[in-house]
Amino acid sequence: MLQQTSSRDELLAVLMSCDIIVYHIVDGAGQVEEASWAIQVLHDQLSVISSQKVFVCVSSVLTWARSKPLDPEEPDIAFTEEDYRRRRPHPNFKEHISAEKLTIKLGKTDRTKLTSYVVAAGLLYGAGEGLFHFLFKSAWHGDTPALPVFGDGTNVLPTIHIHDLASVVVNLADSRPSKPRYLIAVDDSKNTLREVVTAISRHLSTGRTTFISREEALLVRDLRQWEYDQLLVNLQMEASTVKDSFNIRWKAEAGLVEEISAVVREYKQTRGLLPLRLCVLGPPAVGKSLVVKKLCEYYKLHHLTIAKVIQDSVERLEKIAARVDVGEGGDEEEEEEDDSAAQDAKEMLETLKTEREENSGRYGEQYLLEFYSKTLLSMPCQNQGFILDGFPKTFEQAKTLFDGGEEEEEEEGAEEDDQNQPKYNKLTMPEMVFSLDASDEFLRQRVMNLPEKTVAGTHYTEEGMTRRLAEFRSLNEEDTTVLNYFDEKEIHPEHTNIEEDQSPECQDTVEKIKQMVGEPRNYGPTPEERAEMEQAAREERMRRERGEKEDRERNEAEEKAQRAKREAEWQAQLELVQAEEREMLEAKSLPLRNYLMRHVLPTVTQGLIEVCKAKPDDPVDYLAEYLFKNNPQID
Repeated sequence: MLQQTSSRDELLAVLMSCDIIVYHIVDGAGQVEEASWAIQVLHDQLSVISSQKVFVCVSSVLTWARSKPLDPEEPDIAFTEEDYRRRRPHPNFKEHISAEKLTIKLGKTDRTKLTSYVVAAGLLYGAGEGLFHFLFKSAWHGDTPALPVFGDGTNVLPTIHIHDLASVVVNLADSRPSKPRYLIAVDDSKNTLREVVTAISRHLSTGRTTFISREEALLVRDLRQWEYDQLLVNLQMEASTVKDSFNIRWKAEAGLVEEISAVVREYKQTRGLLPLRLCVLGPPAVGKSLVVKKLCEYYKLHHLTIAKVIQDSVERLEKIAARVDVGEGGDEEEEEEDDSAAQDAKEMLETLKTEREENSGRYGEQYLLEFYSKTLLSMPCQNQGFILDGFPKTFEQAKTLFDGGEEEEEEEGAEEDDQNQPKYNKLTMPEMVFSLDASDEFLRQRVMNLPEKTVAGTHYTEEGMTRRLAEFRSLNEEDTTVLNYFDEKEIHPEHTNIEEDQSPECQDTVEKIKQMVGEPRNYGPTPEERAEMEQAAREERMRRERGEKEDRERNEAEEKAQRAKREAEWQAQLELVQAEEREMLEAKSLPLRNYLMRHVLPTVTQGLIEVCKAKPDDPVDYLAEYLFKNNPQID
């Protein structure tokens, strides 16, 4: 959208160079104002326009939101293009209807130079989703057990797929009919809000819905006002001109609910929300869980350990058996399904209880595989993806788990697979398999170095470790190992020697796997997570700076102490040297003193006495002459 005068001049030049101009004014008031300006400025330039220009204003059915029923006794009669003069807008869409009227009015002046149309588009869906993105995203994340329905959910939503709307606009620009100038673009569906939310929930989440009041809906943080307005519209509309006069290759003529599978698949592909399926295998104590935990945190995947799969599966059965109904207002058919599921869950729990009592608290392999199969096909794992931690353990387990079930539905227009291509369930088969390798001696040494509190209550005792290693090696000696299974399916495991990883907490191995897997396939961090990450980064930076400052101060203090110590040692050494020199000088001066006392001092003393007696004018010269005359060494 161009706001400034210079930008508007540039936009005008672009408009004058185009034969067909399309404005979509649903999402914001700024586009409404710019579209009104564009049709007005083109109308002002009619005198210089040489060839016909087509102006299409794609508006919203919300300009009909307050229209009175055609027949109060039959409120279900659908509106058509012929009723467009009776339309009354939603209070927040008054500017839109003004833009519609201006577009129709200015296109009547000279149709040979400027012809205009208004397309009242239904609520858009498809591709990455716009209006319904809040519902799709909430269901994909699975943060809530039930998807919200605003109000009673009985309002009818006129909708159209984004590709079908584009086809309508293309047909309109090509045919340029003289009448009508106002068109309605909706599909054939008459789905209510509740039906739409239920369909989304069933294909992306738990299948549950819950009703919240319109007032509560206004408090939903991620729901914007224009989305709220459109989701609560209640209109039945019919696109008679589009159906009768246009040649449309419909992508979703039956509507969102009927085409929900294709729409969900398109949503995931457009936003890159493809599930990431990985498997990490290896001997006990090699570090599988640590590596998987870090990978799950980075990629936001579900960490599937044997214990967690069993726990979640049993808890899910207990909830179903107790008929923990999160939604409200379910119909009779749903209640019958709930009753049947509750009864089946109770029977299954009784069977599992008996199984545990007969097998020393363990579940048989058939139940474990059933738990895993249902977990892998659950919506959370199918939406975000998963990492299998140390399972399957055998060739037969992998075959049962991944060979069963139907293959993933092929994309439209995709070529048929080669007959020789390995067959498996593409919804559950890991895309990549990683094998963490290490010798038994290395693993035993690693377990021995674990803190006692870590080992307490686990299998990491000497006896338990020996037993588990022997069991693992026995399962991986022959050609029919679990790794051979993946090789046969042409999903070749990537081997990593943990003994070569000297980094803390196997970080080098984690980074190596990240490089092979690539970037995450999800929405990325939420605003809260991003704020936490930024806060953690700030705290880490402050901690690092504080640590560097403490290290610097400690180093300075140590250096100062070392310098003071060296100075003290040097001073002590200096004093010792000086004392030794004094002793040496004293020792050397002793013979000279004796010589002076015997041969020199007596003569000097006698000379001084003579000086005192004679009292000469020059005592020094007198004494010198006396010493010369009386020198005992001179004869």
